[in-house]
Amino acid sequence: MKSLKKKRRIQVVAIAAIALVAATALIGYGMRDGINFFRSPTQVLAEPPAPNEVFRIGGLVEDGSLKRGEGEVIRFNVTDGNGIVAVTYRGVLPDLFEENQGMVGTGSYRDGVFQASEILAKHDESYMPKEVVDALKEQGVYKDPNGS
Repeated sequence: MKSLKKKRRIQVVAIAAIALVAATALIGYGMRDGINFFRSPTQVLAEPPAPNEVFRIGGLVEDGSLKRGEGEVIRFNVTDGNGIVAVTYRGVLPDLFEENQGMVGTGSYRDGVFQASEILAKHDESYMPKEVVDALKEQGVYKDPNGS
């Protein structure tokens, strides 16, 4: 009788392990297109991603680079202090989007230009996305707006 209980326990554990592996595989398969990696302009220039790879780029909008009014396409440069990447975006920019401010864009890098499908900007005077702050700190150009 103990042998039957032991077999049943082993079967339950084996089935649970198989179910766990299958669930993990399904979750990974489902999320493969939803994961966007963040890169700074310096990283993009050092190792250009494949043209079909969707990723996030972040930094500061370069002063004097914002060009509107050329049809529906808006052009600007994003920089982290060391590298500069040209960006194009078709659509309406966030209200708080301006030069010398932090931004994060989602899109792909083709022919030396980042083609953004989404642009996010700061939401108040002192906010900057964490990834942008980290990238700017890594480059040594981050200045805390609060002086701390």
